[in-house]
Amino acid sequence: MLETLQFYFSYPFVRYAFIVGVLVALCSSLLGVTLVLKRFSYIGDGLSHVAFGAMAIASVLKLTNNMVLILPITIISAVLLLRGGQNKKINGDAAIAMISVGSLAVGYLLMNLFSTSPNLSGDICSTLFGSTSILTLTKQEVYLCMVLSVVVLIVFVVFYHKIFAVTFDENFAKSNGINTGVYNLLIAIMIALVIVLAMNLVGSLLISALVIFPALSAMRMFHNFKAVTICSAILSVVCAAFGIVVSILASTPVGATIVAVDIAAFAISCICGKVMGSR
Repeated sequence: MLETLQFYFSYPFVRYAFIVGVLVALCSSLLGVTLVLKRFSYIGDGLSHVAFGAMAIASVLKLTNNMVLILPITIISAVLLLRGGQNKKINGDAAIAMISVGSLAVGYLLMNLFSTSPNLSGDICSTLFGSTSILTLTKQEVYLCMVLSVVVLIVFVVFYHKIFAVTFDENFAKSNGINTGVYNLLIAIMIALVIVLAMNLVGSLLISALVIFPALSAMRMFHNFKAVTICSAILSVVCAAFGIVVSILASTPVGATIVAVDIAAFAISCICGKVMGSR
């Protein structure tokens, strides 16, 4: 087994996939705790569908670097979802459903109408489930992922206390002079960045699992925000690394394998939580 792993990791694309997988899992887990506590965890699914629609538009326009279009559209959608969640006429879950379903439908329609690929269904499957895209990353894409991941991590660490305040009690934070609108906007932008990065790892349909499962698993064992955040980050990185290794050895889809490992970790954390609670 070690010889097989050593053989595969001698290839640059495998090393690129591993680096990106660990970085994306780390960033997703940090923001996942905030999303779950704010009861806005479904935003990941909505933004992933938006990214899919933006990617379809970029493909139609034949852009050499589709990130130029996908990133701003996803960020704008994240801000709109945040505004929609505060709109009394349209509830947050309704706004997410509208943008999510609409983007997915438009993206699929555009790919069918304008695609020149001989294997359209394969391309769509890869985009939705991340079956091969993580193994076709270029060195430039890896560098971009590293830069964006570092930016997300630095922003989260620097503004940790403000994010903590906005997450738990937004009204109290506002009364203490914290500009909650700015920090909500910052959270939305970071979420959009993570969603775009995670598309290559697990695909559009599985991104929510990468964001939510580690946070929920950590919450089964700890009840302190800092402890939950640290535990979520460790679980997410371990599950992503283990999932990538298993997918290489078993020749299974990378994204689905990582999510399966996250599900197993959640089941184990539920058992551990009950044991810890019974003491």
